[in-house]
Amino acid sequence: MLKSIQKRKNKLRAQRKARVRGKIFGTDTLPRLTVFKSNKHFYAQAINDTTGVTLASVDGRKLGLKVNQEDVKTVAAEMAKNLASKNIETVVFDRNGYLYHGVVASFADALREAGIKF
Repeated sequence: MLKSIQKRKNKLRAQRKARVRGKIFGTDTLPRLTVFKSNKHFYAQAINDTTGVTLASVDGRKLGLKVNQEDVKTVAAEMAKNLASKNIETVVFDRNGYLYHGVVASFADALREAGIKF
C-alpha cells in the first residue's frame, strides 16, 4: 500500500513539473532558477536553457544545512551572492513540481529579500 501511495505522489509531481516546465525557459540574461529538495538537503541552480549551461548553483549539503525554513534562507542568501557575482538580477523561478509552500516558498521569499527579482 505504501508503494502505491509513493508512486502516486511521484506521478503527480512529475505532472506538475512537466506542466510548469513547458511554460518557462531560461536564457543568458534571464536564467531559469530551479530548486531540488530531498529529505535531507536543498539545492538550487540557475540554468541557461539555450546552451544548457549552469550559470550559478548552491548546495545545501556542502554548506552543512538541512531542509528547514531557517536553513533554506541561508541557502537563498548564498544563491543571491552567486547570482550577484554573475551580474544576474532577474530570474525565472522553477519550483520543479513542488508545491509553493514550506521550504520552497521560504527560499523564494528570501531570494526576493536579497534583491533577486522573479
